[in-house]
Amino acid sequence: MAAQVRHEHWSSRFAFLMAAIGSAVGLGNIWRFPFITGENGGGAFILIYLVTTALIALPILIAEVMLGRMGQQSPINAMRAVAQKAGRSKFWVVIGIGSTLGAFVVLSYYSVIGGWAIRYFFYAVSGTFTGMDNDASLALFQTFTADAGQVVLWHTFFIGINVGIVIWGLHAGIEKAVTVLMPLLFILLVGMAIYSSTTPGFEKAVTFLFHFDFGKVTPLTFLTAIGQGFFSVSVALGAMMTYGAYLDKSENIARSGIIIAIADTMVAILAGLVIFPLVFSYGLEAGSGPGLIFVTLPITLGKLGTGIELGAAFFLLLMVAAVTSAISLLEPVVSWAEESLGVKRKVSAAAMGAAAWFVGLGSAFSFNIWSDFHPFSGIDIFADKTIFDALDLTSTSLVMPTVGLLIALFAGWALSAEATAEALNADPDAAWFRWWRFLIRYMAPLGVVSIFVANGLA
Repeated sequence: MAAQVRHEHWSSRFAFLMAAIGSAVGLGNIWRFPFITGENGGGAFILIYLVTTALIALPILIAEVMLGRMGQQSPINAMRAVAQKAGRSKFWVVIGIGSTLGAFVVLSYYSVIGGWAIRYFFYAVSGTFTGMDNDASLALFQTFTADAGQVVLWHTFFIGINVGIVIWGLHAGIEKAVTVLMPLLFILLVGMAIYSSTTPGFEKAVTFLFHFDFGKVTPLTFLTAIGQGFFSVSVALGAMMTYGAYLDKSENIARSGIIIAIADTMVAILAGLVIFPLVFSYGLEAGSGPGLIFVTLPITLGKLGTGIELGAAFFLLLMVAAVTSAISLLEPVVSWAEESLGVKRKVSAAAMGAAAWFVGLGSAFSFNIWSDFHPFSGIDIFADKTIFDALDLTSTSLVMPTVGLLIALFAGWALSAEATAEALNADPDAAWFRWWRFLIRYMAPLGVVSIFVANGLA
């Protein structure tokens, strides 16, 4: 039986939006969205992304926040309470269990990459990138990640920062952090984008990102857009449900959801306008993934007269994006422990943070002493996967889509139109509500199933 814990509520709409946008904006926005935009038709992809996000990811985001506010507890206990009140099967608590476990697992390996961002911030500040060529940058990255002690050290530091924020609760911890960090993130992004607009590669970067090249659009482009939108707005990991539990009943969830989705997309586009002008100015490859951030970008920064300042600003930006996402992953687990185990928040945050740190060691070692260890090699899709790769694949390709699908089915089919209208403070006959209900019942489930198909898991 869950303890009756009375949670704090957001002190303002601004605080909630900063926290929710911070949850949505993560490391993937900084490198993945700009790259796949350029590779999938530029402006054509952005248009497809906006449409598919509005039709699939946004309705699920609204539903997840709504369920959190209805349950007023952590995802597991919220789903138990909402299902019971609606007279539905106890099975639906699996939404809360899956999202909470998913958040914990993602935090465990996300913190390893977050640690890299912190380490590279200090590299930038110290001028390490100055005069660096491709071989030197690659050697720096390989030397760092091959050192298990260093990777674990910065993994520990990153987890410690997040525990230090969450341990103080909603008002003194999370709110204070996000209301400072998120405006800082936007200021850094805009400032760096203005600087990048003065570089020789800016025109090429704009073409790379925004040219409508429909020749690159294939059926896979639509699936890529659906997947990016689904994961980008931070649904199905319990964060939005937990943050929704701290919302006052007067808050307009639908309007907030739209703001979150727009801000998340703006950050991703601005990140592209920061990174690619610098990369193209020196004729470097706009490679995908960590290589773009931790290998290619340092070469560019090392060639600039303002490289130390710009590098420090960029990796500070990366740290902020990582931290605001990570605290939203830790909070659902901490909230559940408070309610279900009856422990104080400081104990809960420290214990859950330590547990995520311990599980994260497997991911930290995946880049060095366990790089040849494939724990699930007997399963085809995991045959060549390290612990880090296996956790990432399981979370993003199985757990998150499954939870997202279940959220759509529960909100669209298990709950009545009257119940969801009341929960959203909506008129059941309002056009926007009827449209949302159509999307959550039909379009969103079909979109999530397509993610399974795209990953070969259906």
